[in-house]
Amino acid sequence: MHGLTVRWSLADAPDGVEDALASYVADTSFERFSDADGLRFKTWRMRPGEWFEGCYVFESADARARFQEAFTQTADESPGSQLVGAGPVLIEECQVVAVAEGAAGFLAAPRY
Repeated sequence: MHGLTVRWSLADAPDGVEDALASYVADTSFERFSDADGLRFKTWRMRPGEWFEGCYVFESADARARFQEAFTQTADESPGSQLVGAGPVLIEECQVVAVAEGAAGFLAAPRY
């Protein structure tokens, strides 16, 4: 599968950015990506004080390339960049080798 990672550094981000990012995901971003064309799934990850990232998995290399091109053009003005106070430090393609669903089942939720 065709992955893409977008990461922001939180090293110099304003105080409270972690809560602001989690609220943005829950209130806006989750819904936006829930039915995005060509996207199989997106995961938002964070290490407080270190980094915040979006991990995308697309159905095709073409779907990934379209999203990556459009996002890269506006990355510095994206909502994540606005909240963090800087553009992403990494926009990187990757290959997802496998995905396993555990016995507890998959739970899609805007906030954990």
